[in-house]
Amino acid sequence: MPEGGTAMRVVIVGAGQAGASLAAKLRALGHDGEIVMLGEEPAPPYQRPPLSKAYLLGEMEADRLWLRAPEFWAENRIDLRLGQPVTAIDPAARRVTVGGAVLGYDQLALTTGSTPRRLPAAIGGALAGVYTVRTLADVDAMRDEFQPGRRVIVVGGGYIGLEAAAVASKLGLDVTVLEMAPRILQRVAAPETSAHVRALHQAHGVRVLEETGLDRLEGEGRVSSAVLKDGRVLPADFVIVGVGITPNTALAEAAGLALDNGIATDEMGRTSDPAIWAAGDCASFPWKGGRIRLESVGNAIDQGEAVAANILGAGAAYEAKPWFWSDQYDLKLQIAGLNTGYDRIVTRRGEGESVSFWYYRGADLLAVDAMNDSRAYMVGKRLIEMGRSPAPEAIEGAADLKALLKA
Repeated sequence: MPEGGTAMRVVIVGAGQAGASLAAKLRALGHDGEIVMLGEEPAPPYQRPPLSKAYLLGEMEADRLWLRAPEFWAENRIDLRLGQPVTAIDPAARRVTVGGAVLGYDQLALTTGSTPRRLPAAIGGALAGVYTVRTLADVDAMRDEFQPGRRVIVVGGGYIGLEAAAVASKLGLDVTVLEMAPRILQRVAAPETSAHVRALHQAHGVRVLEETGLDRLEGEGRVSSAVLKDGRVLPADFVIVGVGITPNTALAEAAGLALDNGIATDEMGRTSDPAIWAAGDCASFPWKGGRIRLESVGNAIDQGEAVAANILGAGAAYEAKPWFWSDQYDLKLQIAGLNTGYDRIVTRRGEGESVSFWYYRGADLLAVDAMNDSRAYMVGKRLIEMGRSPAPEAIEGAADLKALLKA
């Protein structure tokens, strides 16, 4: 069957943001053949970012998490099968094994997402009361733990851990964040951003312990304390682990697909098998002479839609436009671009408490972190996408940032 043929069956493995965007885009572009989306979780496709923010706070009900109204899938003839994990792919026969059955495909898209890293069982990672924050089930399992006065230890000072710490603090818990690296957010942000976020948490009563390694968790069946590398023992009613995620590549690896920091794709989103594609957290792709894998909602949507178009024969390279955000207390942190390789930070003060940090490598603008400064974020994002790099002095001194877009 030629690409784009109306009888072509597209099977999508994974019903998260990337899979849902891919399926919807296929229909929007006029694909009239079968679309089958296989989800491992029992819940319909939903937003993940609110899980560690509004949903955990109790400010958002589950039905507001859904990416589409329940009737959307049937109305668009998208065969959404929930609670249906795929256990094998047979590329030669073009079929997947799901449950006790096999399902054939003409084109297959892997949007399998990622899995949070867990602490080893040998150091207490399997004790009751130890949680990760990734799925709706994860958050539902821990919600009852968030009671005023209880003691929670957050292992990992990345965005997920810090968002969970902010929720716990707002709900009146006693919160300690453990970060093994010299500073929180070290892997993803400049010292200036780390300092701003650290001060915010400390102002809300959170203990932020940097350069502090966890030796083990202890408890009789359920966690009751954390033993640090320096010998200190911290009591804990429960623990949240936020130490990164791992792309879900086991299916692809077993099927013989090429891997490289995820499922390796070309610029179109096609894997090493011409009938198999990948998008979202699980996929790495060519970017600026190298290869990257992005863990973000924006990438999941954009890459999923790009792959849908290419399945139908568009032949257009995916042009990533990285952006991210994090909500903590009254801070809205918006990030545009990727700061890899920066050698200079330019600080711009906005109105009130707003501030933005601009990442440069030589004369090139790479990224911006905007703290409660949506204008700085929007202008920075536009500049980066246009390939324009104002002089650092212009960023610091411009009365109106928007003028830089016209310069």
